[in-house]
This record gives sequence, structure tokens and C-alpha cells, in this order.
Amino acid sequence: MQQTKRLLIVDDESAIVHMLDDFFRMEGYETVCALNAGSALQAVEMSLASGERIDLALLDVNMPGMDGFELCRRIRESLGCPIIFLTARVEDADQLDGFAAGADDYVLKPFSLKVLGSRVKAHLAREERRGDVQDATVLRFGDIAIDYAARTVAVYAEQGKVTLDLTRTEFDIIALLSKHAGRVYDRAQIYEQVWGWDATGDPSIVREHVRRIRKKFQDAGAKAAPIETVWGVGYRWEARS
Repeated sequence: MQQTKRLLIVDDESAIVHMLDDFFRMEGYETVCALNAGSALQAVEMSLASGERIDLALLDVNMPGMDGFELCRRIRESLGCPIIFLTARVEDADQLDGFAAGADDYVLKPFSLKVLGSRVKAHLAREERRGDVQDATVLRFGDIAIDYAARTVAVYAEQGKVTLDLTRTEFDIIALLSKHAGRVYDRAQIYEQVWGWDATGDPSIVREHVRRIRKKFQDAGAKAAPIETVWGVGYRWEARS
């Protein structure tokens, strides 16, 4: 019997919280709601203490006091579930802050409940697929080693082995490209394979994740960034021996 999925909903606008609570309960989810970051952290703590899962979090960005970015960082200390930001902000800097905090996706306000519901389903389905995968293969690409079962990436640099601190989404992009080294994927294909829905979002989501991955390889001392840009087409993993 499949367990009912449980969502954390956090927004300082009570009308939005009530709307989302009603919608997702009608869709068959359990919900935990909060109107501020402090209440959300208490809800997470109580859920962990009682052994109840939180399968996905929907967080408003622009809340008074502790904003959604800081709340995301705090939640990431104890939860590995997908986190989706609900935001009216569209600046690139906000996306950078969000991904740095550990978010997986953005949905811009005002949003369609149908679209948001589809995003939630896609992320939850992606988590189930990830849990079903049994892949013990470790591949080496020059000074880079990828353990797909442990979901780790290490660089064997001059200073020794350095394990990259990757988000779930960053590892999924690396896994997709590296398992098909030499093949070019455009952004739409990466959306579909990694996020699990047709590519209708902002292409900068993929671009920013790739930028962050490259920076982490560079900081770890990798001899070269393994993800190449094929201009006008997309990205590919360089097949190095």
C-alpha cells in the first residue's frame, strides 16, 4: 500500500496557505502548514520527533523575519526532500540565492494550481525513481570518480581525494550526462530527464546548476571541467580516460 505523501506549506499570506491546503488535500496529500519560518521549523522538528515524513516543501521566499532562503538552509540541515520556492521575484540573483540555499525548483506567483500540482507530482515521482535505482557502478573519468549507488563524486587532485558537496539536483545532472558521456543534451532534454516534466520552465535553471557544478569541480582541483558547452545545442560530458 502506497504511503500518503506529506507536504510542508509555508507562506505568510494566510489566503495562499488555505488555498494550497485545500487543493492538495483534495488531491490526496497530507499537509503541514505554517505562516512563518519559525512555525515551519517547529513543524519540521515535531515531524522528525514523531517519525512522520515530510516528502516535499513549498516555501514562500519573501517572508518577514527569516526569509525563505534562510528557512531553506535550516530545513536542509535535517531534511533531504525536494524544496520548491513560491516567489514573485524573477531576478537572476534570487535564483542564485535559492539554489545555493538548496532549493530544487521555482514556481512564480501568480501560479496555476494545476501547474503547481504537476510540479509537485513530478518531484515526488523523481524521488521514487531515485529510491528504486540500484546501481553499484563506479565510473572513473580521469581524476574524477562517480559512485552512482552512494551518489558521490570525488576528485583525486594533487592535495588528495576531495568529495564534492553536491545537491540532489546537481548529482542527478552529473549522473545523466556522465552515464552518456559524449552525447549532447539540450536544456529541454535535461529538464525532462532530471526534473521529470516537459521543459516549460526557465532555461536558466539548468544553466545555473551547470555553472555551480563546474565551480565545485574547479574548487576541488579538477584538471578540467568535465561538462562541456556545445554552443547553440546544449551540454555534454567529456569522455576522459
